[in-house]
Amino acid sequence: VVDADAYLQAITQFAAGDVAIIFTPDDTHKKIALACLEHGLHVLLTKPPVKTLEEHLQLAEVARTKGVLCAVEVHKRYDPIYIDARDRIASLGPFSFFNAYMSQPKRQLDTFRAWAGRSSDISYYLNAHHIDFHVWCMRGDSRPERVTALCSDGVATGRLGVPTEDTITLAVNWRNKDDRHDAAACGGGSSADNESVKFKHCSSDGSAKGAGQRGSFAGGSCGHAVYTSSWIAPKSDVHSQQRWFYMGQRGEVIVDQAHRGYTVATDDDGY
Repeated sequence: VVDADAYLQAITQFAAGDVAIIFTPDDTHKKIALACLEHGLHVLLTKPPVKTLEEHLQLAEVARTKGVLCAVEVHKRYDPIYIDARDRIASLGPFSFFNAYMSQPKRQLDTFRAWAGRSSDISYYLNAHHIDFHVWCMRGDSRPERVTALCSDGVATGRLGVPTEDTITLAVNWRNKDDRHDAAACGGGSSADNESVKFKHCSSDGSAKGAGQRGSFAGGSCGHAVYTSSWIAPKSDVHSQQRWFYMGQRGEVIVDQAHRGYTVATDDDGY
C-alpha cells in the first residue's frame, strides 16, 4: 500500500534545524518541501525543485520567512571537469553558442513508468542539468530571452500507454551584457594589457570591474543555446550519454562526460 502522505508523519520525527532531502517524483516536490519548511527544516531538493516559477517563488518566500535553507541538488556542479571548464569559460569572452545532449536508455521508461509522461517529462529530468550548468557559467553576464520547445515521439507513448515525448529540445535565445565599454575604452595600458582584461567593464574611475559587474543588457550581443534530452537511446557503451559544446567569442570548450573527454581551444593559444 502506498501512503502518499507518509511524509507528514515522518516530519514529526525531526526537530527544527534538521535537514530533509527530497528525491521524489517532480509533481510531489512542492507539497513535501512546503511542509518541511513550515516545520523549520532545511530542505535539499533534487532537480527540478518545482515545475513553475510561481511555485519556485513560493518555496523561496517560505524559506526566507522561516529562516531556513531551501537548496537544489545539481551534482554536475561538483564534477571536476565541469568545474574546471566553468573557470576556463570565464576567459572566453561573451557567450555565443551552447549545445548539450543527455540521454537515458529506453529500458528506463519501465523504471520510470509510474511518473514518466504523467507527472513530468524527459526535459525536466535531464535538460535541467545542463541548463543549470550553462546559467552557472554565465555568472550573470548573459541571460535567456526567448525559449522555443521541440519534441519527437513514437516510442515512449507506445511503451507507457500515455502521450509522452521521446526527445525534447529547448532552443533558447540569450543576450549578453553590453561589452563595448571594456578596458580598452578606458584609455589605460598597452594593447596587450587591454586584451588581457577584455570582457570586463570599467567603473567611473576607469578601473576594470570583474565578471558580473558589466553594463546593461541593452545593446549587448546575442547568443543561442540548444539543450536536448532523450529517454529512447539504445543499449550502448554507457548508461547515459552526456556531452556539451560551448563557444565563446574567443574560444571553445568540448566535454564528453560519459567518456571523460575534454578539450579547449582559444584564439590566443590554439588547441
